Order: sequence, then structure tokens, then C-alpha cells
Amino acid sequence: MSKFITALAAAALATGSLAGLTAAAHATEVSAVSVRANPTIDSPIKDLLADPDTAAILEKHLPGIGSHPALPQFEDMTLAEVAPYSEGEVTDAIIAAIDADIKALEE
Repeated sequence: MSKFITALAAAALATGSLAGLTAAAHATEVSAVSVRANPTIDSPIKDLLADPDTAAILEKHLPGIGSHPALPQFEDMTLAEVAPYSEGEVTDAIIAAIDADIKALEE
């Protein structure tokens, strides 16, 4: 098995495939960092709360969200994904207002 992996790695190096994979992996890492660095309305709630500016926006429109006891259960979801389960607390209007405030940060 290890001979097969070694041969595969050698072939990949010879054809440049491994370099392409490495570049693609790096681009994915850079993209992931960019998403976290500039959260949008489509970012997971935990990413919005991790950024001080967007966390303040969330707290403005949804007071207490950062300390909500169920946060671990929904922090990986977007606001749009949470809305149907929020018993009317997260509405389309609130999401639109949060989105507008986040976009205003970019200006």
C-alpha cells in the first residue's frame, strides 16, 4: 500500500498535479479566512458574533443573542436558517435590517 501511495505522489509531482492541489488547498484556506474576516448576512451566527462590529449589530437587533442559552445549538446556522425555529423572534425584517447594517460597515 505504501508503495502505491509513494508512486502516486511521485506521479503527481512529475505531472504538477500535486502543486495544483496544494495551490487549491491554499486558495480554500485563504477564502475561509476572508469569509471569517468579513462576515455577511449569510455567515454562520458564530462568525457574526466573533467580529466585534457585526456582534454589536446582532445585539442591537436581537438583544441577548450572544448569551442565549441555546447558542451552541444554533451558532453554526445562519439567521435565515434560525428564523423558522425562533418563534417569531428572527423575522425577515430583522434579517434585512441586520444585512443593511452589515453592508454599511463596508462603506
